[in-house]
Amino acid sequence: MLAFYISGHGFGHASRQIEIINACARRLADTRIFIRSSASRLLFDRTVTAGFELDTRPCDTGVVQIDSLRLDEADTIRRAADFHRTLDARAREEAALLKARGARFVVSDAPAVGCAAAAVAGIPSVVISNFTWDWIYSGYAEHLASAPELIPAIQRAYRQADAAWRLPMHGGFETFERITDLPFVARHARHSREETRRTLGLPLDRRLALSSFSIYGADGIGFACLDSTRDWDVILTGNGDAPPSQAGTRYVHEPSLYGAGLRYEDLVAACDVVVTKPGYGIISECIANGTALVYTSRGRFVEYDVLVREMPQYLRCAYLDQESLLAGRWRSALDAALDALPPSEKPRTDGAEVVTGMIAAAIS
Repeated sequence: MLAFYISGHGFGHASRQIEIINACARRLADTRIFIRSSASRLLFDRTVTAGFELDTRPCDTGVVQIDSLRLDEADTIRRAADFHRTLDARAREEAALLKARGARFVVSDAPAVGCAAAAVAGIPSVVISNFTWDWIYSGYAEHLASAPELIPAIQRAYRQADAAWRLPMHGGFETFERITDLPFVARHARHSREETRRTLGLPLDRRLALSSFSIYGADGIGFACLDSTRDWDVILTGNGDAPPSQAGTRYVHEPSLYGAGLRYEDLVAACDVVVTKPGYGIISECIANGTALVYTSRGRFVEYDVLVREMPQYLRCAYLDQESLLAGRWRSALDAALDALPPSEKPRTDGAEVVTGMIAAAIS
């Protein structure tokens, strides 16, 4: 059995690990999959192609998001400190759980408890991520005085991993002695742009911009006053009833999308531009599918600076300040991203297959 400890923070950690899980299922057909994550069960049910067992109890606390664009720094540190104060006891409980299931290898992205539990159980473990939580939390130094043991506790656990398999656009990892750099792990569309548009009833002859703000949403965006309606349609997605119709917007019902045999990455590939706050998951999907990206700021999160610095070498992108985002002044940024020169070389996006080969070698 392979065990995956996946952060419940957003969709990015889960989406990339699901690609690895699916690649493992293809190559290691008899291997059972155990997942520990508080990420949405719906995401796993919709996109994991193998049988799996999911334990939805939290295995980390991530960052406390008010919405996709705002976070609570003080509460982030408070919750992380409370969780990791009992890390040793949690590791013992998790180790018993791993042993009971016959786990042979543990992947963490990037809850520290997965590494600590594997060590207690005597099972090899690796961290597969583009950042570590000690690095993220170190960005809130003014709040760490009340939690002096938080960073050391996480780092002690990470040191018990056998290695870090590091994704592009990374930060942290100072605690690891053995580091292997990976290509992007990314979700690739399985259907053509035209096929997806036809299936979803989207126009073939219009520029489409996908509004993508993860599970946290972004309150207050002025979709009713978009300045881009002459040349662009903005695609909104959701699991419920369509919002009131507004000029320049179209709604895609996600259950209907999946029911038609499509996946979210097919929608990304069918659009010209994605409008989002930058995160590894959506950036990697845009890279893999040749879609441009318009990004806005997302609150104080040290990964943001790395992503903004590095992503122009991988894809066409443009910045949209939050005031303009919320006011519906999108057109200039959409046009700039679409018209930008593409990078001279497209990076590899076959990281899931590379990781699967490495896991197969480790457990053989």
